[in-house]
Amino acid sequence: MSEETTEDVATTTMAPGLIQAFAPQEEEEQQGGDRRRRKKPDDAITGLRKWVPKTRLGHEVMSGRVTTFEAAIATGLPIREVEIVDALIPGLEDDIIKVNMVQRMTDSGRRVRFNVMACVGNRDGYVGLAMAKGKEVSSTIRKAINGAKLNLIQVQRGNGSWESSVGPGTSVPFKVEGQAGSTRVTLMSAPAGKGLVIGEMGKRVLQLAGVSDVISRTKGQTQTTINYAAATYNALFEINKTRVSDAMRQKLFIHKGRLLE
Repeated sequence: MSEETTEDVATTTMAPGLIQAFAPQEEEEQQGGDRRRRKKPDDAITGLRKWVPKTRLGHEVMSGRVTTFEAAIATGLPIREVEIVDALIPGLEDDIIKVNMVQRMTDSGRRVRFNVMACVGNRDGYVGLAMAKGKEVSSTIRKAINGAKLNLIQVQRGNGSWESSVGPGTSVPFKVEGQAGSTRVTLMSAPAGKGLVIGEMGKRVLQLAGVSDVISRTKGQTQTTINYAAATYNALFEINKTRVSDAMRQKLFIHKGRLLE
């Protein structure tokens, strides 16, 4: 086997994020001169170049034995490194749900801390949510985003509405309820084209999850944005706890995670 063939095989067995991290950087020509500039890489992709795995699953991903997030979940090993998620699902979008400043008087003076809630997703079947606390805003935001990546879950979508047509589901497969504090969010199936009939915080979570049609009902203190977003995320998490038969899965066109081409 030639060296070129060996390199091609090694590249195809790597995780998508690792392929992007170790691929040659593209250059763009500047107008009005021969000088060239390199594209600014993503911070997550840059971190993969310096990544040294510390867990068993991390070594499996780095060696190329695990190349998809579905395969990582099938191993049963816990995901404890953010780089694992960046390698398996590159290009995750993040959204800062809430930044709250908390002040406390102490003997030494006033102490200021920040609470940040962040949500991440690929808009195609994966979403994560987490909260973090810290002294500085920038570091706390990064901590919350990393925590959301570690809380990434697969979202089950389907056509549970009687008005839905045949095809991949864009809504929740059945009625489900999530709770956070006193806030309760009930998600119900909707036909394609209905849109997201839910509050702003819940809509932001569902959009990152890849759910484009849903009808909702809320109870409790819905003005609490943190609980609203957490209740919506918990409702999506509750779908995974429900046992669904193969016949019902085919009837409602239920699929878990992203739509594989």
